[in-house]
Amino acid sequence: MLDEEIHLFLKALASEKRQEMMFLFLEKGEITVNEVAERIGIGQSTASEQLAILKRAGILLSRKKGKEVYYFPNKSNVMKLLQRFTSIISDCCK
Repeated sequence: MLDEEIHLFLKALASEKRQEMMFLFLEKGEITVNEVAERIGIGQSTASEQLAILKRAGILLSRKKGKEVYYFPNKSNVMKLLQRFTSIISDCCK
């Protein structure tokens, strides 16, 4: 059975829009909510909601600079979650 962290991680990546966001982060590194909304073609409030899901899942981190919130990948946690998921899959397939 999957633990809660892995479940949130997989659920966060299940959305096509959130996958688009992740590829945007791979391209840009650190971006604001408004940049995400503009590049993905969604409203700012929708972008905020989707980014919050990715953040709760441990995929993104954020920092505030003035009025802007910048989001960026939580690389070490993503690698940890991927390794744990790989381990679960490997144990299952033995």
